[in-house]
Amino acid sequence: MIDVSALTHHYGSRLALNDITLSLGQGLHMLLGPNGAGKSTLFSLLTQLTPSQQGDIKLLEQTPSRKTMAKLGVVFQQSTLDMDLTVAQNLSYYGALHGFSKAQSMRKAEPLLAHFSLSDRLHDKVRSLNGGHRRRTELVRALMHSPAILLLDEPTSGLDPKARKSLSDAVRALCEQQPLCVLWATHLIEEVDDDDDVLILHRGKLQAHNRASTLRTLHQHPTLAKVFAALTSDNENSETAQ
Repeated sequence: MIDVSALTHHYGSRLALNDITLSLGQGLHMLLGPNGAGKSTLFSLLTQLTPSQQGDIKLLEQTPSRKTMAKLGVVFQQSTLDMDLTVAQNLSYYGALHGFSKAQSMRKAEPLLAHFSLSDRLHDKVRSLNGGHRRRTELVRALMHSPAILLLDEPTSGLDPKARKSLSDAVRALCEQQPLCVLWATHLIEEVDDDDDVLILHRGKLQAHNRASTLRTLHQHPTLAKVFAALTSDNENSETAQ
């Protein structure tokens, strides 16, 4: 669903992405990387917020266009909800951008609100919600037009451990119920399960892409945290494992 080939991007003289090639199908994919690794740059290119300089991007086997962008759902690291509107008003406004009436927006949002335990917060102003509920509202908004691809850029940033786990559980359950390709960017190792498909990005280069348990075996480390530490060190002799 997401195919990237030889993607390279510079900000002036700084190399942000270095020859990234990857292919992602349905399911949950965890993009691990320290701050400054290039995760947000990759998301910006995938969403066409930043024009590509070098390399190819295909979404749903097509070059990104208005049609393919309509099949994309995104939750950015920084919240983009209107704090002074209610949950329902935020969802209705977003739905209108996709051509939905207010009634259609609510019908599409209803099962998602139930899934993310937000049905009773529909008429609350976003400002009154805690961080976890705001993130859940953003997820409902990103999913209400039934996208095929969901991009989550540090979605648990600023949340406490309980809220992080609750959000993770809800997204994982959704992946089991719907044919979604989810790319979840994080720098928190504890958000990754042993069976997860993991991509490790460091200094703009894809250092590894494999199941978490396989990466532990390949690198002969007891934990993914140790694999991550080895692959994101500044030792230029660190091996790349695909």
